[in-house]
Amino acid sequence: MNILLILGSALLPAVLLLLFIYHKDSKPEPAKLLMKAFFLGVLVTIPIIFLELGISYLLFGTSDIVTNSIGSTVLTAFVTAALPEELFKLVGLRKVTMNNPYFDEHFDGIVYAVFVSLGFASVENVLYVFGEYEEWVSVAVARGLLAVPGHYAFGILMGYFYSMYYFVERSTRNRIMILAAPILAHGVYDTIAFSSSLSPEWSGPAAIILIVFCLWMHRFCKRRLDKHLLRDKDFANFGLQNNQPEL
Repeated sequence: MNILLILGSALLPAVLLLLFIYHKDSKPEPAKLLMKAFFLGVLVTIPIIFLELGISYLLFGTSDIVTNSIGSTVLTAFVTAALPEELFKLVGLRKVTMNNPYFDEHFDGIVYAVFVSLGFASVENVLYVFGEYEEWVSVAVARGLLAVPGHYAFGILMGYFYSMYYFVERSTRNRIMILAAPILAHGVYDTIAFSSSLSPEWSGPAAIILIVFCLWMHRFCKRRLDKHLLRDKDFANFGLQNNQPEL
């Protein structure tokens, strides 16, 4: 089997989404900083793995993913997976925007957050695809359509509220939502995905519900993305109007 083909299939969804969000930015961030954001997302994979293993062991006495009941499924989704992953993504986002003179537009928060989030998602996807070596095609397709775009959406949510806090209103609500919004979306996503293993009869309905949830989530995130693009456009137009020479 061609290892490069498998690796490419695992990385392609993230690459396409990174190119999409990059070209959405009317004033693109420096490539060096975007690569920094991406590799911060890659690096935080290491502490996330150890933290998830530790949390799972503390909660269930095992490092394996536990989804043998509704309660364990929800705990695994929110506490074992969503919380540590989004927390360390925020650490990466904070690192790349701190003292960054190019972080000066509303949309920038989304761009940097998505690059960090997809850096993590790229590593996670490679591990999953190679972990199911015999069925790598179906795993790559399923995760390319759902899981990787899921991390893209979580990044939009984090970046949206990150910019809301820094550029619009430094309120407690916006500060909380920087982490709460992606954790909630991530936790719901994983709860639905993990619940498919509860019983054979539930796997089909769970897949349908997951697809519906993803479609709704992406529409919701697109509206937030468009709002920041409009804010930056209005701000730029306001600046141009105020810099017009007097006649």
